Amino acid sequence: MGTLRSVIVFLWMAVTVIPMASLIVLATPLIDPDKRWWYLARPWLRGAVAAARLIGRVEYEVEGEHHLPQKDDNNSRIILCPKHQSTWETFFFASRMPHPLAYVFKRELLFIPFFGWAMACLNMIHIDRSARGGAWNKVASMGEQLMDRGKWVIMFPEGTRSERGQQGIYKTGAARLAMATGASIVPIAVASARCWPRKSFTFVPGTIQVSLGEPIVPDPAGSPGEMMEKVEAWIEEEMRRIDPEAYPEVERPIDLAQQEAAIQASLELRADAARGSHGAAENAKE
Repeated sequence: MGTLRSVIVFLWMAVTVIPMASLIVLATPLIDPDKRWWYLARPWLRGAVAAARLIGRVEYEVEGEHHLPQKDDNNSRIILCPKHQSTWETFFFASRMPHPLAYVFKRELLFIPFFGWAMACLNMIHIDRSARGGAWNKVASMGEQLMDRGKWVIMFPEGTRSERGQQGIYKTGAARLAMATGASIVPIAVASARCWPRKSFTFVPGTIQVSLGEPIVPDPAGSPGEMMEKVEAWIEEEMRRIDPEAYPEVERPIDLAQQEAAIQASLELRADAARGSHGAAENAKE
């Protein structure tokens, strides 16, 4: 039954993405790119999350949204840095956030029929990973322009999806952008792999926990590496809180006092047993 539910959800996505993407492409000359995102792409993304919830039985719970700026605050520069375990969060944040998002993503995604064509029309930041210096320059220039328009930038600091309970290498791109533009980074822990594992087309019924941390403000005296270390430390610690089953249990330090008490109790039990045996032997002689 679980497999059938998953097939229905993905079939819905595959069928509905065609008219949605076609509408966005046709509306490109007529509608502002921010409005294309908000009024055309956002309903489909919400529908995908809802389909996973209603049919695939993938629920979600969100903590910490009070850390985000208010919906009408267009002056705050924000970079979202979520843990990346699944495709689910790429749909969820775009459907949930109070501001349009500009994803930083690899340009290869643009070649996906319909879905990629629509992404090309939404005024986001697609980069060529092989052109390292050129890629960063594009992120810096476009990121600042889009934030000035009221968009929030979203970057997955690990770059690619990690398996449940695993940790990728946190790259400093988001921190570099934050320090260059004065933006704050919102670290986000997402335990999505428990319900939609990486490289899987089958949902596991359950609840995805999402936790947003306090914005991390760039320190002019610090470095991008130091800023990203703060992001990484918060996300990874929070992941162990919201999805403890995915991580090996940390061995607790030995409490010497408790150990001594346990040894003493064991000795007393042995002494009592010995006295009992001796008493039984004496009674037998009598």
